Amino acid sequence: MTQHHPVPTPAQLSWQRAGFGVFLHFGINTFYGHEWSDGTLDPRGFDPTELDAEQWVAHAQAAGAARVILTAKHHDGFCLWPTATTDYSVRSSPWRGGRGDVVGELAAACRAAGMGLGLYLSPWDRNAACYPDPEAYDQFYRQQLTELCTGYGELDEVWFDGAGSEGRSYDWDGIIGVLDKHQPQAMVFNMGRPTIRWVGNEDGLAADPCVYAVDRVGKSIYTADGDDLGAVRYLPPECDVPIRSNWFWQPDDLATLKSREHLLGIWYRSIGLGAGLLLNLPPDRRGLLDEADTARLAEVKAELDRRFAAPIGPTVLVQDADRITAYFDDAVSFDHLELCEDLSSGQRITKHEVMADGRILAAAGTVGVRRWHAFGRIETSRLDLTLSGPAARLDSLTAFRTGVEQVPALDPPPLSSSKKGR
Repeated sequence: MTQHHPVPTPAQLSWQRAGFGVFLHFGINTFYGHEWSDGTLDPRGFDPTELDAEQWVAHAQAAGAARVILTAKHHDGFCLWPTATTDYSVRSSPWRGGRGDVVGELAAACRAAGMGLGLYLSPWDRNAACYPDPEAYDQFYRQQLTELCTGYGELDEVWFDGAGSEGRSYDWDGIIGVLDKHQPQAMVFNMGRPTIRWVGNEDGLAADPCVYAVDRVGKSIYTADGDDLGAVRYLPPECDVPIRSNWFWQPDDLATLKSREHLLGIWYRSIGLGAGLLLNLPPDRRGLLDEADTARLAEVKAELDRRFAAPIGPTVLVQDADRITAYFDDAVSFDHLELCEDLSSGQRITKHEVMADGRILAAAGTVGVRRWHAFGRIETSRLDLTLSGPAARLDSLTAFRTGVEQVPALDPPPLSSSKKGR
């Protein structure tokens, strides 16, 4: 790996530290029992009877999410705002008498709650008549993005899903120019000129090493001037996963709702490995989050709070070159550690080892914005760490006594539905 160490922007580091967000897959598919549709479903079928964006935000906030991301337009082309670009939108539905705006209601709910707002705008559009004409569609798509970037306040994240775009070239220079002009602070997911990247699966799982500096994020990703992303860039990963097996709410998949232990395992293997986590909670045909989903998420949040509510910090943390000693006031007992790297000069730690009283507690790869370790309970007044990597520095170390001595198992195995090619 190259020795070049790109550093995060303040916005990237803030996004990484926030860690957790909620995905909201909602649209025409919700009302027809589809995951993907071809742009021909009748918009008159879109008619949520109790849509409440404040309920979505309240549950996301209670779960500790920093942002929600809504599918403003999925691959079918149906728009959840009254766009001027197409009739295939909420304007043609009976909902709110054709005067509704899902994006607008969610934006207002986010502002009221202090919640970050992200929007997903699929480049692939199976309804737009102009899609076969790249130049015409690029103009169409830029107009849609401009509407979203100028009509709903500040955006935390903009999602460009790569599904369906294999072999298709878009005017990323012009598209990213819209963001540069109107939403320069927004994190850009996956395509165009990304600032965060897809982890590579839809199971919500990162891996060790969890690397932030990468030489490419995919064969279709190019810089604005057309050069392939050969240079190393700082691009932290985001893990996305549905709480059930499907992304859109389906009436027959309650049995696939992931268990509390499975979701805790996902947390350890995403957040706990230094990646971001985006968990999908799909609104149902009422326009509400399903009670079974929100109850399960509340169980996970309660257990995470229980485990990590009482941090035990060392009194002194001394670093000498690649060796660190953490001193506690007295002997303390714990079974978890959270390590956080100093990322001010980029990600530097490639390997690390933690020892207590001559015994190895943990030996692993990267640390990044956070790294969790679980092990059998120990009692000690000192920890000794060794870091590998040029100019590697630790920012903090925190111990926890959780009563849990191992990483939660993923049982049943991860359930992946549509592979979106992100």
